[in-house]
Amino acid sequence: MNIIDDIKLQYKIGGVANRVIYWNVAAFLLSLIFFYQYREGVFQFPNWICLSSNPNDVLYFPYTLLTYAFLHSGFWHLFFNMMVLNFSSRLFLTFFTQKQFLGLYLLSAIFAGLAFVLGYYFLNLNSTLVGASAAVMAILVATTTYQPLMEVRLLLVGNVKLWHLTAVILLLDAMQFLSDNTGGHITHLAGAVFGVIYIKLLQNGTDLSNIVSTVIDFFVNLFQPSKKTPFKKVHVNPKKPFTKSTSKIVVKDKSQQQIDEILDKISQSGYDALTAEEKEFLFKAGK
Repeated sequence: MNIIDDIKLQYKIGGVANRVIYWNVAAFLLSLIFFYQYREGVFQFPNWICLSSNPNDVLYFPYTLLTYAFLHSGFWHLFFNMMVLNFSSRLFLTFFTQKQFLGLYLLSAIFAGLAFVLGYYFLNLNSTLVGASAAVMAILVATTTYQPLMEVRLLLVGNVKLWHLTAVILLLDAMQFLSDNTGGHITHLAGAVFGVIYIKLLQNGTDLSNIVSTVIDFFVNLFQPSKKTPFKKVHVNPKKPFTKSTSKIVVKDKSQQQIDEILDKISQSGYDALTAEEKEFLFKAGK
């Protein structure tokens, strides 16, 4: 298999967190084509795709409360956000589901975006915002709120408790609140607040991610054609001699068993531990 097939396979089996990372990378590559000013060396995102602090722009383009969370102002901005997202998503998905991850990511982006608009309105400031930082912070803080004493291993540092790591990140954000990137720090802290709110409501029996799941299911069912099965007459045949079941079921069971064994191997040792034959088999099975 070539690298394109590997990417397709990892996208299929990697889960929603990997797909969110792919979406962010794809949005960045498209931004390089359409919004990057090569002479100035900066991105210039229009108000219909990034989040503007002007409430009127948000009213005209309400979807920018989501699109801004998939845009980035530079390679390192994207790189560090995706690194932290990959780290925090692995921790989050240890305890919660894929749907809860996606719901928290999207809802925290909206919540933080509204906090940015309101904050800049009262501070009488004007700017635009891009970046997944707020949603990433929400994922990290939500996991920390649920399991604060969980130990994580950091390079050159060793084992630390998760709440220690999160506290340092939040403290650094708070210390830079009045810096040039005030809007970014507002959204970071808002994302952290939403992460706490999400977990506290979840522990009380309210899962906010169901809002996102309901909306997604609605649009999926809306654009999916309904299958109408024609009326069929049922004929009762006389008794037939007993016949052995076909071997197709056995073949299917063996194939499924092999898929399960490969997925277990991925979860234990990672995708790179697969042999070329296993990758090929899994790719063909996913078609």
